[in-house]
Amino acid sequence: MKILINCPLPFALAHGGMQVQIEQLQSALTALGLQVEPLRWWDAGQRGDLIHHFGVAPLEHIRQAQAKGIPLVMTALFSAACNRPTSRLRWQGWLVRTLLRLPFGEGIKQQLTWRSFGGCDANVVGLEAERRVLELVYGIPREKVALVPLGLAPIFLEARPAHRHGDYLLCAGTITRVKNTVALARLAQAARVPILFVGKPYAEADPYWQEFRGLVDGRWVRHQPHLADPAAMVTLLQSARGAVVMSDYENWCLTAHEAAACGLPVLLPDLNWSRERFGDQAHYFDHVGFSSRNVAILKQFHAAAPALPAPAIQLFSWTDAAKALKNVYEEVVLRRKAGGRKTDS
Repeated sequence: MKILINCPLPFALAHGGMQVQIEQLQSALTALGLQVEPLRWWDAGQRGDLIHHFGVAPLEHIRQAQAKGIPLVMTALFSAACNRPTSRLRWQGWLVRTLLRLPFGEGIKQQLTWRSFGGCDANVVGLEAERRVLELVYGIPREKVALVPLGLAPIFLEARPAHRHGDYLLCAGTITRVKNTVALARLAQAARVPILFVGKPYAEADPYWQEFRGLVDGRWVRHQPHLADPAAMVTLLQSARGAVVMSDYENWCLTAHEAAACGLPVLLPDLNWSRERFGDQAHYFDHVGFSSRNVAILKQFHAAAPALPAPAIQLFSWTDAAKALKNVYEEVVLRRKAGGRKTDS
């Protein structure tokens, strides 16, 4: 089976979890015997059995692929939506259905991505919370949504329990507003808790990055540029007292899972994604942002961290993820072929 991977956002423009997911899955799928290559828009002779689009594919692209007998599977990130309350998702669903039923504006409707979720052959997400978005907002039946976990590299899964000799907590991720890096840095200074931030901005000229850099004092707010070497990250994690994340939203936070694999306790925002993945195995901020309550929580977590247990949650390898994805591919291809035979007859 030959899989064509498509991602509309070049890695050179925006690094992050999607890049890690695609690169690791491509490698793991290849190891399982599948042919995997990027979809080359300029190559009219390229052939494949299935397209896996990361993002939301235009409906016309989906239809053209299917017209050529090529099913298209989508992985869209619902990082913000999956953390919204059910009541808001239901309201969004009512709004989407109402707008699509309007007897005018068909040209605009054709340009909306909403129909793509129902038009593709399968949607692939990592969380039940994301599947709920597809169900409640876009009316996608559960059987058309596959849950495939995100994995970890072997070096994390095989890491020894952390010795936690360092004095710091570790926060890894892009230095950007959605990660609340500045608010967390200010919490560190107010609580007098050292936090090592590992990551880089999307652009050096970003005002948010400049604001964060002004808070780096080498004592409470420390900074380590992005580490591409997983072994170096394991070393930093194993030396930390614990890991902390305070993003506005996430869908499957790789950093939190890497920390858990290295035997660290984690302090997380109290959101749908974190409750689904970590439940009562994590510690939680009162809310996302700076407050006296969060200062106290951070201070208490730092003091207790050396004796706290690591989350006892199920962790997955990228091979686990690739096997689950391979099953999705095979089911979709068989279903598309069966549908084509019925149409031909």
